[in-house]
Amino acid sequence: MNKQLLEAAEAKIPNTPVLINAVAKRVRQLHAGQRPYIKPEKGDEAEDIALREIAEGKIIVEIDFSAMTENKDESEG
Repeated sequence: MNKQLLEAAEAKIPNTPVLINAVAKRVRQLHAGQRPYIKPEKGDEAEDIALREIAEGKIIVEIDFSAMTENKDESEG
């Protein structure tokens, strides 16, 4: 895994657990045959491609906090 790509992706998604989940999901998609949103460089592994996609803004992460509070309210009631 390229450290520079990791730092660039962290600038876009500063929450480490969210970044890890985003990269892991995208790596699974790439291994399943989905095409990259960027042109891979020679020697890039799936992790590097996912990090570069995030760093370049090709992949964004949205968190729906209202869904989290709804689930919490249901479990309390």
